[in-house]
Amino acid sequence: MRLALAQARLAAAAGEVPVGAVVLRHGEVIAVGHNQSIGLHDPSAHAEIQALRAAGLAVGNYRLADCELVSTLEPCAMCAGAILHARIAHVVFGARDPLAGAAGSALQLLGPPRLKPQVQGEVLAAECAALLHDFFTARRQRSSDGEPALRDDALRTPAPCFDALEPLPWAYRAVHQLPGLDGLQWLYLDEGARSAEAGPQLIFLCLHASMGWSYSFRRMLAPLLAAGHRVVVPDLIGFGRSDKPKRESYHTLSTHLGLLQQLVQYLDLQRVVLVVQGADHHLGLSLPMTDPARYCGVLLLSGPSDAPVANMPGLLARPLPTAPGSQTALRRCLPVWRAKAGQAPVWLAPFPDPGHAAALRADPLHLHAGSDPASLALWAQAQSFWSQQGLVQSLVLAPSGNTDVAPDTGSVDDGISEPGLAEARAAVGYFRL
Repeated sequence: MRLALAQARLAAAAGEVPVGAVVLRHGEVIAVGHNQSIGLHDPSAHAEIQALRAAGLAVGNYRLADCELVSTLEPCAMCAGAILHARIAHVVFGARDPLAGAAGSALQLLGPPRLKPQVQGEVLAAECAALLHDFFTARRQRSSDGEPALRDDALRTPAPCFDALEPLPWAYRAVHQLPGLDGLQWLYLDEGARSAEAGPQLIFLCLHASMGWSYSFRRMLAPLLAAGHRVVVPDLIGFGRSDKPKRESYHTLSTHLGLLQQLVQYLDLQRVVLVVQGADHHLGLSLPMTDPARYCGVLLLSGPSDAPVANMPGLLARPLPTAPGSQTALRRCLPVWRAKAGQAPVWLAPFPDPGHAAALRADPLHLHAGSDPASLALWAQAQSFWSQQGLVQSLVLAPSGNTDVAPDTGSVDDGISEPGLAEARAAVGYFRL
């Protein structure tokens, strides 16, 4: 049972309901499992089912007549059915489940009057129940403290996924009350004195690429802040530390543009210099047309795969080239890439498994012929906007070749450049109020 509790804690760390299970054969552990329904998008991925599947593979047989199953929670009807089909001889569980337990609490599918399996309940029941109680109490507490409970159709990257990265000297802020979020939690960095305190200043709104997140701008923030500017760096929904809707269809340019417009209004950003990255410029360069008076400049960080481009407004007279298909192919290979222990670059830290990576697969920041019609129409409007109106200041920079990586996290992929000191100094010297 203590081994099953250890599995339950793994589930809790991943944001799953903390239930764990162990299968033994002749007293020897042959399989373990924990709840993974959210991460695997699988309603059948309960701890008992996961353990039974692993046990069947271990013994090479779907019949497990000489095995016993230990679970931290009374099995539900689905798990009870699997236990009966597997011919499990003995079931031990910890806490009772008065709402769905199928070993006598809500239903009687296991145990007497049946001969098999034999059932023993309430082993370390208090410890098993406490783990569940603490999990749901913490979730309710986060909600009462202003952090929303995680939506059923979204995932939140567990904090340990970021532990290996170089810590940032700034704290993330969270917002969830914007109408378009519908309870999703959006995290962002917002540093530098507010204009009322510091007088006139520029606000650099840094938008990460589809293969990045706010952490990519960590080398650029300090010089901009030292020059007296304010810097806002959001993790777009589906990326970084923000909540991640599991449906790829959620992630469109039009959805992200609407959310970003709401964030700009919520923070009341004025005198904004947009910082966008070359191949993934569509979202950033669509934003000014929603409220042109807020924006005074664009800093385009041209990536290594981008052809040379001219300054605004002629920049969009001929659309920027799209990035090569290799990046899209890399997104599709995410599960394989992530499986290479110790080799994943820092930009994959928010995506511990394919379930978290719906935004990478949808690629909403990088338009192509197969993009949804609403997003293509928005981009056509943005091109029309730029053909008629340019910003006061614009600057295009080639990458300085930054290869900043956090300790023990592998290397940055050749197609990813992280803006740093050189770009910040160029921006400080170029942009003026």
